[in-house]
Amino acid sequence: MANETINDPRLEEGVWTTGPDGELIPDYESTFPTINEGEVVHGTVVRVDKDEVLVDIGYKSEGVIPVSELSIRRSVNPSDEVTVGDEIAALVMTKEDAEGRLILSKKRARFEIAWKAIEQAYEQGDPVMGRVIEVVKGGLILDLGVRGFLPASLVDIRRVQDLDEYLGQELRCKVIELNRSRNNVVLSRRAVLEDERKEMRQAILDKLNPGDVVEGTISNIVDFGAFVDLDGMDGLIHISELSWSHVNHPSEVLEIGQKVDVKVLDIDRERQRISLGLKQTQTDPWQQVLESYNEGDVVSGKVTKVVTFGAFVEILPGVEGLVHISELAQHHVENPREVVSQGDTVNVRILEVDAERRRLSLSLKRVDDGMPVQPKPGEDAAPPTIDLSEDVFSDEAGTATAPEAEAEAAPELEVEAEPAPELEVEPEAEPEVAVAPEAAAEPARAAEPESTDDEPAEGSDEPAPE
Repeated sequence: MANETINDPRLEEGVWTTGPDGELIPDYESTFPTINEGEVVHGTVVRVDKDEVLVDIGYKSEGVIPVSELSIRRSVNPSDEVTVGDEIAALVMTKEDAEGRLILSKKRARFEIAWKAIEQAYEQGDPVMGRVIEVVKGGLILDLGVRGFLPASLVDIRRVQDLDEYLGQELRCKVIELNRSRNNVVLSRRAVLEDERKEMRQAILDKLNPGDVVEGTISNIVDFGAFVDLDGMDGLIHISELSWSHVNHPSEVLEIGQKVDVKVLDIDRERQRISLGLKQTQTDPWQQVLESYNEGDVVSGKVTKVVTFGAFVEILPGVEGLVHISELAQHHVENPREVVSQGDTVNVRILEVDAERRRLSLSLKRVDDGMPVQPKPGEDAAPPTIDLSEDVFSDEAGTATAPEAEAEAAPELEVEAEPAPELEVEPEAEPEVAVAPEAAAEPARAAEPESTDDEPAEGSDEPAPE
């Protein structure tokens, strides 16, 4: 009997086995696949609960995937990850736990598969695809099967202000750093975009030459200047090339998204860098100074800064001159703030124009009353001030004869000439304002009522004019 059992052809099929008493019993163990911990297996989702998922992998018991092992994302809903009937891969964590369950992990299986693909892409320089699942400080987290970190500076060619707009998007990136021991993957989307635009950038470099004026869009503003997008390639405007006047920060002059015309100053074709200038497309205010003003002219300006050694006055937008402390007042000045304050509008005299060094020397104390102020470029000169007395417009004054009117106006013109002693004029040089002897002898006569043409004025010893 024993020999018959041993020679039973059913034993060769692997379905039956010999029991303890020598009888044939079904060999269930031989029908189950052989699995080992750490191995990736495939199965079908048969049940989805709020805290776990059951998977049939053809083993003697169904595998259990805890919710924490479903995805690399935190706080996921199992129903969002899998549905009943899905074919999935899972890694065997434990063949039998304390309760005899087979514990599986979907995220670890995906990690193993993904890591091999990422390693291959890293070695060959190929891009990888991943969905943005989190926005963290300093960048984005992408689901590649592995958590990949995309720094904010490498999200786009231009600096991105709002990273939240990328949440949920599929991004194509290059792997620039890989560390298996730390499970660290660093990505760069900018590298992919730069490769795509490489040909476009070369075309831009080929058609540009120093001296060209082109239109661009402000793409980013930093402390040392501003970047301009020239239809696919960024050029830099250094802060010193933004304006003819002093600029503390580029944001005072520009804003992101603004359209500007810039001049190409230099091109480094080997390093693919373009230096641009904004002020070169604007009128040089120093040229206006040279064309409109001369040394000795009096001009109007605004005090922009007061320092220990004097004050700076802006006479044109972008042109400042220094009033040294010794030129602030006729008396000794200890502190310039005793005489002027920032924001004051003052009249100053141009002492020296240094066109080569672009410097102006100004004086406040050398401006005398009555000196004409030169108009700014594009402005009309101010009309001369004529100081007429009220007697000129009185009814009695209207009947005065021409010689008497000239005699009355002459003293007033002499008063206007007194504040400028350096412009003294000999009496003979101004015959049109010569004073009649009668008027000089009796200056108070202008205030007296005029007489008729036939009779002399009352109280006067002079005969009436013929």
